[in-house]
Amino acid sequence: MTDAQTFHEAAAGLLGPRGFTCDPDLLDPWLTDWRGRYTGRALGLASPTSTEEVAQFVRLCAEHGVPIVAQGGNSGMSGGATPDDTGDSVILSLRRMTAIRHLEKDSMQITCEAGVILQTLHEAAEKEGLRFPLTLGGKGSATVGGLISTNAGGTQVLRHGTMRAQVLGIEAVLANGDVFSGLVPLKKDNRGFDLKQVLIGSEGTLGIVTAATLQLAPAIGERRVAWVGLAGIAQARQLLMHCEQQAGDALEGFEVLPRHCLDAVLAYLPDTRSPLENEHAWYALIELVAPAGATDGLDTLVETVFETAMERELLEDAVIAANESQAESFWHLRESISPAERAIGPAMQHDISVPVSRMAEFVETVSPQIETRFPGTLVAGFGHLGDGNIHYHVLAPEAAVAGEWEEREGKAISAFVHDRVTEYGGSLSAEHGIGQMKRDELGRLGDPVSLRLMRSIKQALDPQGLLNPGKLVPLAPETARP
Repeated sequence: MTDAQTFHEAAAGLLGPRGFTCDPDLLDPWLTDWRGRYTGRALGLASPTSTEEVAQFVRLCAEHGVPIVAQGGNSGMSGGATPDDTGDSVILSLRRMTAIRHLEKDSMQITCEAGVILQTLHEAAEKEGLRFPLTLGGKGSATVGGLISTNAGGTQVLRHGTMRAQVLGIEAVLANGDVFSGLVPLKKDNRGFDLKQVLIGSEGTLGIVTAATLQLAPAIGERRVAWVGLAGIAQARQLLMHCEQQAGDALEGFEVLPRHCLDAVLAYLPDTRSPLENEHAWYALIELVAPAGATDGLDTLVETVFETAMERELLEDAVIAANESQAESFWHLRESISPAERAIGPAMQHDISVPVSRMAEFVETVSPQIETRFPGTLVAGFGHLGDGNIHYHVLAPEAAVAGEWEEREGKAISAFVHDRVTEYGGSLSAEHGIGQMKRDELGRLGDPVSLRLMRSIKQALDPQGLLNPGKLVPLAPETARP
């Protein structure tokens, strides 16, 4: 336990008044996670402006034994960037590190600092006729460092993969203040372990990402967005396979949602309306794209895909957006599901994945089991069917009291869901990370060998246990006494 006053003076001397603060009013917004589930305390808020300042500050923390919770946009879903309630940790914000260091148009690569906001990254790429092929609802606040640290996904994973697939190189500060410089991408490099992959998805427990080199993609010339009515999620699975076979790489996104989710959005956004006249049990949001200079055949492809799908009875109804504004309105419906459901009341949200071939079976089998086992609940699963990841929400009964229900019945529901996911060979965290919310469940259900390897790596890279303690890596079970 460090002398707080001594540490404060040293940190302020290192980073200056803008770089370190203990002002409660400035600290308060960053002490609670985006979902409002976790609130902690902190010694202070550090906001360095360069990798060297990060390294110096980490060395200072190591010297004083002060734990560090790195934070980007504070938009995570698992409490991974929130300090605990001891008040012993310091928040290290990367939000002032916003430089785009280099953009190479010919190789379609960009090097930027960890505090760059996703929306800013999109805009920088677009100015050069390129794009960064990862987007999500929180693009206005999520940062590059946070996206890398949680290996974020999004609506374009079907074609382009998660954040891990976009990262070509990383710069990171390790627990002792050393700087890992791995920004230069090489197509072939067999000098041992791919260390950047160890850091991606590590949620700030192994190192603090300060910059990254990312892969860009050609700009989209045109896109066609369709809203489709379906009899059920099994039909959605058949339609997905049809689209993959017919459209190939032109298939950019394939999202699914049940009628309840659409109804919730329409109630939440009263100025919106359903794209289809009739109601359907499930819906799909499908996007097909063509690169600039190769758009001539897109309309023909779209026509072929949906006409043959209708002939094969793979959908009940469909409408194709007439223009870009309508296409955006379709996507706005999808992106509004989470806030719409949050407005309804308490829910247990599960970010799960199972093998793509078994997702429909999982939803159709497990959902009624939950609603029977926990009377009054309603299951709503939506999301990225094409990569086997759905956001599996269990809504509380109408009379449930927020806060009490989650602690009493909610935890039992989550354990039941995670048990079923494990039986299906899936993951209890598809794209939102483990954080503190799922750490114990990972310890309960994770493969013992994998957990042992994670603990060994954590011990090797952070022997003092100062980087984001209590997150991601489950503690080893106590050794049984004879």
